[in-house]
Amino acid sequence: MGLFTKEKETAPCEVEVSHTFDSLHAHVKFLNGATINPGDEVLVHGAPVLAGYGEIIIEERTATITRASMVEQVWTRMTGDLECMELAEFAFSEGALS
Repeated sequence: MGLFTKEKETAPCEVEVSHTFDSLHAHVKFLNGATINPGDEVLVHGAPVLAGYGEIIIEERTATITRASMVEQVWTRMTGDLECMELAEFAFSEGALS
């Protein structure tokens, strides 16, 4: 991996989509042991997996992992905590909004 270059890797994966009363989620598990690092991008190939209410669908697919360059990894690690804190910005007030 270079300072500014990106590498692509193809990996088999398992996609699980759940749409039940207890859980609404979509997870991707790589079957070859691949791991995702900060700044990496994942593209799962194939048609969208649509689960109706009460269903859990598990399918095997192929994914392309685009590895972040070293610069992107450092930038993502440096700014990731700041972006997460933006999600935590909230306020409570007792008065009604006017």
